[in-house]
Amino acid sequence: MRETGGTQGYVQANSLSHGDSEAYEAYETHASYGTYRDAWGIPHLRAAGVHELARAQGRVTALDRAWQLEVERHRVQGASAAFLGTDAVAWDMFARRARLDDTGRRCFARLERTDPETADWVRAYVEGVNEGLVEGARRAPEFERVGLAPGRWEAWHPLGVWLATHILFAGFPAKLWREEVVRHLGADAVGLFATDGPATSGSNGWLVDGARTTTGRAVIAGDPHRFIEDPGVYQQIRLSCPEFDVVGLAVPGMPGIAHFGHTGHVAWAITNAMADYQDLYRERLRRVPGAPDSPDSPDSVEALGPDGRWRPVHRHVEVVEVAGGEPVEVEVIETERGPVVIGGVDLDADSGADPGPISLRYPPRATEDLGLSALLPLLRAREVGDVDRALDRWAEPVNVVQAADTWGGVLHRVAGRVPVRSADNRTRIVAAWEPGHEWRGWHETPYGTFEDGVAVMANQRGPATPLGVEFAPPHRAERIRELLDEKPVWSAPDMPALHMDTHLASAGPLLDHLGDEPGTLTPAAADLRERLLRWDRRMAADSVEAAAYAAVRGAVVRRLAAQPAFAALAVPPAYPEVFRPWLSLTVRIGFALEHLLRAEELYGVDRTAILREALEEAAGAAESGRWGDSHRLVAWRAVEGDVPAEQPGLAGDHDCVLCTSAVPGLTDLSARGPAARYVWDLARREDSLWVVPFGASGVAGSAHHRDQLPLWLKGDLVPVVTDWDLLKKESTDDE
Repeated sequence: MRETGGTQGYVQANSLSHGDSEAYEAYETHASYGTYRDAWGIPHLRAAGVHELARAQGRVTALDRAWQLEVERHRVQGASAAFLGTDAVAWDMFARRARLDDTGRRCFARLERTDPETADWVRAYVEGVNEGLVEGARRAPEFERVGLAPGRWEAWHPLGVWLATHILFAGFPAKLWREEVVRHLGADAVGLFATDGPATSGSNGWLVDGARTTTGRAVIAGDPHRFIEDPGVYQQIRLSCPEFDVVGLAVPGMPGIAHFGHTGHVAWAITNAMADYQDLYRERLRRVPGAPDSPDSPDSVEALGPDGRWRPVHRHVEVVEVAGGEPVEVEVIETERGPVVIGGVDLDADSGADPGPISLRYPPRATEDLGLSALLPLLRAREVGDVDRALDRWAEPVNVVQAADTWGGVLHRVAGRVPVRSADNRTRIVAAWEPGHEWRGWHETPYGTFEDGVAVMANQRGPATPLGVEFAPPHRAERIRELLDEKPVWSAPDMPALHMDTHLASAGPLLDHLGDEPGTLTPAAADLRERLLRWDRRMAADSVEAAAYAAVRGAVVRRLAAQPAFAALAVPPAYPEVFRPWLSLTVRIGFALEHLLRAEELYGVDRTAILREALEEAAGAAESGRWGDSHRLVAWRAVEGDVPAEQPGLAGDHDCVLCTSAVPGLTDLSARGPAARYVWDLARREDSLWVVPFGASGVAGSAHHRDQLPLWLKGDLVPVVTDWDLLKKESTDDE
């Protein structure tokens, strides 16, 4: 794109070179903002002010990700089935019941009242989206394929996108699973299945302070784990104006850089804190007939509260339009606790077979605040103290944050809003009509520590322990620290090797059982057993033993799931489809396998016999080949279109640092993994590195749609470009 000049915009006055100052004057005279592209198509934006920059970010996102933006906007409003068809109905019904659109509107209205600067900044981003959306839609073939015309964004839509992206992030459906386990097996069984859930997002993150680096300045590295989407959930971007110059990973649809950023002076990154801050209440509801003299008057609904009184609740009806199907009517009900997301007024809360109406209470709905007032202070931050103060305003989701600055400061803390309430709220569905389940303020912010100049977070128990119930197993965190302890000093280029580590510590319990005498085996099974006992426990893509281990593991999981002791849990409970990933017995056993194998006694299950049968099954099957032959990437796309058909083979596994999650017992295919990788160097920002699974562009067939995929697969990263002169040379004419 043609440019007229710009500035790096560092906060420190002396960080502007004479040439940059002259360029900024010319830029200010001729344009409000402009866009450069580096060799990977990553947008670098420069503007004369904060709001102009937000507008530029919105516009470039619409040009690169129009289809993604419009899918997300419709998902927020529960309207995606109108062009995606029946597969999207379950989500649309949940979005409407949870009132995501109304919550987004309320949060923006509060933002206007309490922080008009940030509200205007969000509004400027939306103006930019609307400027670029029509052109972006012309570039994206999906619009024509489904017959969708680009719409128009409103100021609250970014907040809605943020809500929709993170509403299931804290994994409140795990409480539904615990309820089923307690109902069928008793409370003592809950711990057997304790693990991070099948749809819980996680991350690796580590900070090495200046005492342990070659430059004397800190390095932060890691990778967020999410469902791998095409286009990707993260957008590499640079935002520069006279107040700040930040590179980082943005979420398309939201202005600024919330989770991973580097201002040149201070950098930050997050992992999922695994905090519990969403409550489920079993409700008692009843209909109150409409006025007898007005037959068209709809029935009203009342809910029984903890004071023993019935109170009116909000009720209205919406209709989900479905492409290729019949419209679906949704009754939307909200009590004093929150919106009813499961069941309805005609269900019996006391029925043993019926889940009854269940409402969801979560901070953004209760407070009308997402914490967006933290975003501009984050962009303006110069030191970790600024990051710390900014994150005091953060609300959703709850994260563990690591930050460092060029002056040697480091930070390790939890950010987000977690209510104080009873222990039962945190673990189970509680009765709305019983007292003692109300929220009583907010937990104070926990801070983490640094050991030997290092802080590691991988969703394990850490500073957020008082705020959560279930955490990820410690394997990834322990492995990262073990690797960091192998060298006294590290550099930024050293870090990608950690990203790609494939050691699988969670294989231990299964291999320990194999080490015991399993009884008489056929020669093929005995040979397989010996090979696995000699295996180095690395889930390398070219490893035959890794594939064999996965085959045995899958067979064990399926046999455990078929045990009569767990038969009641194998029957899907009557919950909405959107919650089914948390309620699958096979999935739950697959992710909790090491707990089930370590238990002293498992409801009379003969684990030795199961291991023997699994060995025989794997040994008698056709040659399993290498791990990467079956462990392949399956990215989510709203619609299939003009994308390559191949599914690249992957290394790694769920509990490896290279966390590419299969679903043991069901499939070796991986839909979750590193949604980005980053290395932030606090000595020289231009020595920082990053990569995403596909590319900067969301347009199928474009040069930068999938150009980073080969690097992502190998563990290579691309350099963070900060030289404006180089960007001028690399940028093409127009975006």
